[in-house]
Amino acid sequence: MKAVFNMSDYFNIGHTTIKGLTILQRKALYDKRGYLERFFCQQELGMILKGREIVQVNHTLTSTKGAVRGMHFQHQPNAEMKFVSCIRGKVFDVAVDLRKNSSTFLQYHSEVLTAKNHKTFVIPEGFAHGFQALTTDCEMLYFHTANYNKDSEGLINAIDPRLNIKWPKTVVDRSERDKNHPMVTDKFDGISI
Repeated sequence: MKAVFNMSDYFNIGHTTIKGLTILQRKALYDKRGYLERFFCQQELGMILKGREIVQVNHTLTSTKGAVRGMHFQHQPNAEMKFVSCIRGKVFDVAVDLRKNSSTFLQYHSEVLTAKNHKTFVIPEGFAHGFQALTTDCEMLYFHTANYNKDSEGLINAIDPRLNIKWPKTVVDRSERDKNHPMVTDKFDGISI
């Protein structure tokens, strides 16, 4: 799915076919030494943040090609927006719309994120997030607008047939916790944001 981009000094800002999901194309400034790129700027991204602030930054390493992490989200009052970037390797990054009364409820959007393509996937409240490592030793950087809160955590199973996520590789490794995430039932009508 092609995104339509608006320009800023350090980012091209694009929107997907699912309302609320945003793609940032970071603009790397090159010279003979290499490049500089901005991962975040409160001023430049104010139109996306809409008063939110980044309060937590997390870094993950996924060693195994084909491994899947997710699908995770947080309920109110700790719902969060995430800015997700890959800084080493290559991942298939997924956001699933869980918003109550959304016209795209249970649909997903995926992006391939790599260090070389300089993309950041911006996932707002109301979406579950997960990814599959397409190479070994994938490192991810997450900027969050809310602190992690165990009591607010929501989980759905990444291989739930109702989600029908087309993982590009055979899923070879998931944590025991992720394997035991619940499947979506007919009673689940979404989360309020």
